[in-house]
Amino acid sequence: MLHDLDDGTRVGYVHSTETTSGVNGPGLRYTVFMSGCPLRCLYCHNPDTQQMRLGDATTVGRVMREAARYRAFISRGGGLTVTGGEPLLQPAFVEDLFVSAKHDYDLHTALDTSANGGDRASDRLIEHTDLVLLDIKAGNPELYEKVSGGGRLEDVLRFGARLVEHSVDVWIRFVLVPGLTDAPDDVAQVADLVADLGTIVQRVEVLPYHRLGVDKYAALGRAYPLLGTPPPTSEQVEQALAIFRSRDLYALA
Repeated sequence: MLHDLDDGTRVGYVHSTETTSGVNGPGLRYTVFMSGCPLRCLYCHNPDTQQMRLGDATTVGRVMREAARYRAFISRGGGLTVTGGEPLLQPAFVEDLFVSAKHDYDLHTALDTSANGGDRASDRLIEHTDLVLLDIKAGNPELYEKVSGGGRLEDVLRFGARLVEHSVDVWIRFVLVPGLTDAPDDVAQVADLVADLGTIVQRVEVLPYHRLGVDKYAALGRAYPLLGTPPPTSEQVEQALAIFRSRDLYALA
C-alpha cells in the first residue's frame, strides 16, 4: 500500500508519460498514464497499465517539474492530460496534480476516464478540470458490464450529471467493435445518453476497434479476448457516425 510522505506530499503510481498531439485533448499535451484500472475491457489496448503495482511511485511535484520542461510548447493551445489505466483510482493524486497545473503553471487540464469510480472525484478535482475525455462503452447496463468486464453504466451517468452541474467540457469516446458494440440499436442508446448531457459535449469520437494491444497481452502471458475480431469497415463507422449526428452531435472518427 502506497502512502503519502510525512510532510503531506502526495504520492501516486504512474505507469509512463509522453507528449502527444491532438489525441488526448487539444493541442500538444503532456500525457501522464496512471497505473491501475478496475475494468477489464475486452478491447483494452493498454493491459500493462491495469495493475497498479507495475507503475512507479512518484510525487505530484516530480511530475509537474517534468511537465514544466515542455511548458513553452504545451501552454500554447495544449496542456496536461491524465489518463491510464483509470485515473480515478488515484483521485487525490490527480486532484493535486490538476491544482498545481492550474495554479502553478496555468495549464489546460484534461481527464481521460471511464468514470467507473467517478464518485471518488472531489468537487475540487472537477473544478480544476477543463476537459473530460469520457469513455462510454455501451448504452445499456448489461452490454456495458460485458464490454468492460464488470463496470457499471450507472457510475458513468452519475459522473456525467456532475459534469453538467459544473459545466465541464466533454469529449465523448466510443469504441466501435464489430459484433460487440456496433449494432445500430446499441449505438443509438449511447447517442441518446450523450445527447442528454446537452451543450457540455463538444464532440463525439467514434474510435474504430484495432488490435494494437495484441502483442502486449502476449508479453504479459495473457490471452487476447477479441482474437479474430476484425476492425470495422468504413461503412460501419459511417453508420455509427450518422446515428450520433442524427442527435445533432458533432461526431468524427
